[in-house]
Amino acid sequence: MSKANLDAIDRRILKYLIKNARMPFLEIARECGISGAAIHQRIRKLHEQGVILGSRLIVDPKTMGFDVCAYISITLKDPQLLKPTVENLKEVPEIVECHFVTGKGNILVKLYCVDNEHLMQTIFEGILRIQGIATTETTISLEESFQRQVNIDFIEE
Repeated sequence: MSKANLDAIDRRILKYLIKNARMPFLEIARECGISGAAIHQRIRKLHEQGVILGSRLIVDPKTMGFDVCAYISITLKDPQLLKPTVENLKEVPEIVECHFVTGKGNILVKLYCVDNEHLMQTIFEGILRIQGIATTETTISLEESFQRQVNIDFIEE
């Protein structure tokens, strides 16, 4: 995918939307000093370029009873098994992120579980039953210190 060309107004629009995806377009237009129609056109262009992938509601997993956040490094028996393994990992509902990585393992997943027993069940009955997985290494997060979107201030015009 090619890199999108963003001007100063596009970056301002993105900053507002990253901070509050529900901010009214007319309010963004006023802040940017352009018309509401121009905001709509620019946001549509950002969607078409793949810069904006969508918007979502973010919930706090702990308030919903998911007290365990864990990261599992997965080593494959054969790296050729990456695609089918990822497809199988998609079927494990506790997994919220999946990355193909460098280093000791091949895949890194993030998951949320109700408790350690639920985590153990997910590992043994969900993840380790997937063909092609050789080993796993689990790290439990004790606390999420912060979470944020990418900082677009580093993007050059």
